[in-house]
Amino acid sequence: MILAEKIVRLRKQIGWSQEELAEKMNVSRQSVSKWESTNSIPDLNKIIILSEIFEVTTDYLLKDDVEAPESVSGKLENNTIQISLEQAVKYVENKMAMAHLIAKGVFLCVGSTVPLFALLAIAETNQLNLTPDIATTAGIILILVLISIGVSFFIRTNQYESELALIENEEFELAYGVHSAFKEKLQKFRGTYNLKLSFSISMFIFSFVPLMVGSVLSGGSDVILMMLIVLLLMIATGIYILIPVSTKYDCYNRILQEGYPYAKKSRRTKRIEKLAAFYWPLLTAIYIGWSLWTMDWGVTWILWPVSAILFAALIGLIELLDKGNA
Repeated sequence: MILAEKIVRLRKQIGWSQEELAEKMNVSRQSVSKWESTNSIPDLNKIIILSEIFEVTTDYLLKDDVEAPESVSGKLENNTIQISLEQAVKYVENKMAMAHLIAKGVFLCVGSTVPLFALLAIAETNQLNLTPDIATTAGIILILVLISIGVSFFIRTNQYESELALIENEEFELAYGVHSAFKEKLQKFRGTYNLKLSFSISMFIFSFVPLMVGSVLSGGSDVILMMLIVLLLMIATGIYILIPVSTKYDCYNRILQEGYPYAKKSRRTKRIEKLAAFYWPLLTAIYIGWSLWTMDWGVTWILWPVSAILFAALIGLIELLDKGNA
């Protein structure tokens, strides 16, 4: 084990950040970062200070073949789990598989009323000899089918929970080279993340535009129904893009920040995933019930853009409450 790895391990075993170690060493955080990334080597005086701070011998720090430090005060407790590059990559793969299942489930729940609107639009134009009653009955059956499939996707996410537990719930440190590899991955992914995030938010914001334009230019019930389909598909597509890209970005940050300090954010992420699995099926049920009670499909559509904004607000509220309890 080289000096850089030993500094990282000793610092994390005590529970210090790079800033805290830098303060005790009377150097900048950038200096500590360079030591740990092998971009520079501390001079002899700094080595002596490190040995005093960590209560280990200089031989341990300087000799690569000395693997186990002896702690005088018992300060060091080597009870953290070391995560290899393969384990970190597997964690991201499992997390992304879980995110895609959630995204598919949400997409189906949000888009479950699309067949109903399509059938009602066909009935309005007197095509295929389809009556409104038959269209409504067939549409509701398709809604129930799509929601059932969507819920099955949510249930299937349970298969990944045990595989994610090691990094999600435990304190860990990264094996040598993992941090730099994932830092590079994050830097390359950041542009894609920003682009897809911006696109998803734009889909939410502009989802009502087709319906507004259709109402102004035509006003026919068949046109309004078709524009409602466009609105729902835009919202569903925005969510379908947002969930995986946000999950991947969160995974990279989880691995790079390591250990317990990031665990609270990980728990918040899991709460958000569970909220999505509950929120969208419930919303669909409310929408169907309201629409069938009033039979005013031209008004009840407003539930979808409002609910998309409300979902974002609920996530923000979760973050705010967690910060207040920190």
